[in-house]
Amino acid sequence: MQITASTLSLTVDDIEASRQFFTTHLGYTEQAAADGFASLTRSDAAVDIVLLARGTQVLPVDQRDQHASGLIVAFTTTGIKDEEARLRAAGVDITMPLREEPWGERLFQITDPNGVIVQFVEWAAPAAQ
Repeated sequence: MQITASTLSLTVDDIEASRQFFTTHLGYTEQAAADGFASLTRSDAAVDIVLLARGTQVLPVDQRDQHASGLIVAFTTTGIKDEEARLRAAGVDITMPLREEPWGERLFQITDPNGVIVQFVEWAAPAAQ
């Protein structure tokens, strides 16, 4: 088996709000859309994202009423300080400000209008002990 792409499927209440958030602030473009569905992509190594309307018939009955929750969409990036500043200047609510963990991880989080947490991570050398 060869995996040629990765896609994350998120069930949300308001597809348009998440679509606009990901295309406006995170560089995604809409690849396809229909009633209750939007497919988003980027030209780099980021995972594709499919937005499904909660309650849509394409989902199994036991999954139709679930929300995208309890997960973090994480992007490993470079220039994390500049990215946080860009998003802040664009009016995006930074729900966890930039911080550096002792093991060398720099990170911050934003949250889309449907409560999807998006985390940006950049790896640095761990602090000297």
